[in-house]
Amino acid sequence: MRSFVYHTPELVPSEPMPDCAVVIDVLRATTTIAAALANGAEAVQAFADLQELNEVSEHWPADKRIRCGERGGKQVDGFDIGNSPFDFTPEVVGGKRIFMSTTNGTRSLSRVAESPVMVTASFSNISSVKHFLRERAFEKVWFVGSGWEGSFSLEDTVCAGALVHLLDSDFGNDEAVAAAALYRVWADNLVGLFELASHGKRLLALDKRKDLAYCAEFDTVAALPIQVSPGVLALAKE
Repeated sequence: MRSFVYHTPELVPSEPMPDCAVVIDVLRATTTIAAALANGAEAVQAFADLQELNEVSEHWPADKRIRCGERGGKQVDGFDIGNSPFDFTPEVVGGKRIFMSTTNGTRSLSRVAESPVMVTASFSNISSVKHFLRERAFEKVWFVGSGWEGSFSLEDTVCAGALVHLLDSDFGNDEAVAAAALYRVWADNLVGLFELASHGKRLLALDKRKDLAYCAEFDTVAALPIQVSPGVLALAKE
């Protein structure tokens, strides 16, 4: 397996898609997606555009949908829910489709939607992702961070680096080397790294310290979100 790391969707090359793309938005979209599906959501449908989300979700039964909108770390006015994994409890999401648009993560999902296999990763489901990639033995894997509005983010890069390190895969680009090195330095203090990160600071300013701690925990859920149709993620079948 050769691992390539791209810090943001804007840096993803235009060359043919890899055998598998792994989208990462630790703070907080991919952490939240894993929590939602683990807690019984029927699927998560991702949108880069809020208006498109509203238009598509109108065709879904009102009692079977949840509109999740987040911009700048805050819930979008008029939406049912924001982007905190703590809000996606079994009582809230069980049996429902989540229509989601976030500041960064849903743009990454859109960028690699044409990959033959696409999954999402966070620290909360890192072992599920690791086992899947190891079992499938893909030749070429892209780890795509979401960053922050086109800029590098520490939290996504360190998660990509954790997977590259744990898989002991070949480095496909310099970014994969750097990501694995970042993980080795900060593996024992991920919360501290998140507190230094620009988006971590935004969430702290919004009194979301509990979210940072949750997003830094390994394997809080056993869930592998996988794309089952363009923009739609569901739990991978055993």
